Amino acid sequence: MHVPTLIARKREGETLSPSEIGWLVDGYVRGDVEDYQMSAFAMAVFFKGMTAAETAALTLAMMRSGDVFQHPLGAPVVDKHSTGGIGDKVSLILAPLVACAGCRVPMVSGRGLGITGGTLDKLESIPGFRVGIGMDEAAEILAELGVVMMGQTDRFCPADRKLYALRDVTGTVPSIPLITASIMSKKMAESLERLVLDVKYGSGAFMKTRADAELLAEGMVAVGKEMGVEVFAVINPMSEPTGRAVGNALEVIEALECLDGGGPEDLRKVVLDLSETIAGLPRAALAAMLDDGTARRKFDELVRRQGGNPDDLPRLAEIHKAPVIREVKALSSGKILAVDAGIIGQASLELGAGRAKAEDSVDFAVGFDRLVKSGENISQGDSIARIHARSEQAADRAEVACRSAVAFGAV
Repeated sequence: MHVPTLIARKREGETLSPSEIGWLVDGYVRGDVEDYQMSAFAMAVFFKGMTAAETAALTLAMMRSGDVFQHPLGAPVVDKHSTGGIGDKVSLILAPLVACAGCRVPMVSGRGLGITGGTLDKLESIPGFRVGIGMDEAAEILAELGVVMMGQTDRFCPADRKLYALRDVTGTVPSIPLITASIMSKKMAESLERLVLDVKYGSGAFMKTRADAELLAEGMVAVGKEMGVEVFAVINPMSEPTGRAVGNALEVIEALECLDGGGPEDLRKVVLDLSETIAGLPRAALAAMLDDGTARRKFDELVRRQGGNPDDLPRLAEIHKAPVIREVKALSSGKILAVDAGIIGQASLELGAGRAKAEDSVDFAVGFDRLVKSGENISQGDSIARIHARSEQAADRAEVACRSAVAFGAV
């Protein structure tokens, strides 16, 4: 095959065969296809798109570029993926909960980038928790506990890692087929039977409109169908942070509250909404496992098995205590109309809770908690949020952002 010819055909909107797409991806991973050629191909896809069959072929080729999970017969293998958001600690709760329902959950997650947080960063705020484990150890943990939460290994979808880095510097990240193949290749490499997609839209999400979120969801569901995996998509707004905490350790603390049967109602709802689509148990049974401590005990077992100490979990607020903790007081009384997720996410990033570049480190201690929620009535002097910062100057900037994010109306 001839790389420039394939690029030209896609540039003209032609449909490529699975063998042509597979050959191109294989060549790129081996180094036979140059970065400049693959970037031209990505740009052609950006403008001309791909059919569901082409996107499935791209997904399959990327999945096959490295190792895939092998599971014994028995319990159903399931997972969840979120397209990203602010305060989205759902995976920390859902993974152990669904494992308690008798499923296997091989959850391979990512790190935060930009204003959206990452599951791996949150887990690493637990002292000793190891996310950088190999496939063999992951399989052992999965066999023991029914759940593992880990990062992408060097041999797990290497084509995706290489292509994403290229897309990031060539302006081709916002392509539905390329986004779909990136997400689904990693999930398909988990060798799943069922997958639920939490597709976000709004100021705190990658997709800003519901229409765009629906388009992405449709693409991922279609790829799942092409590859024989049952995929469910749930469209959720991300105009307001999920729960009341944004920041790594702060979100783990809130996730633990939910695992203990409490926590913010909106967080509990989305956990149960997503879990019941893949767990094979009624919602009431899943809720009971949150309320009676079953899911919490599973999470504690996972923490211990992956290098942490469950005794540290009640002490996270002390372990990661920011030097400056400041209440933001309401300047007037009224009803909370909105809490802009995008503004809160950006402010959290600037506090140090996120990373602007992939190589940046994150500060586990900083962020926001005790955030108000839309619909609540607030009196002058009440707290609308609590800031955790490294300095008074950082807290000052975060307070300005927080006040601009919270919209008041008449009661």
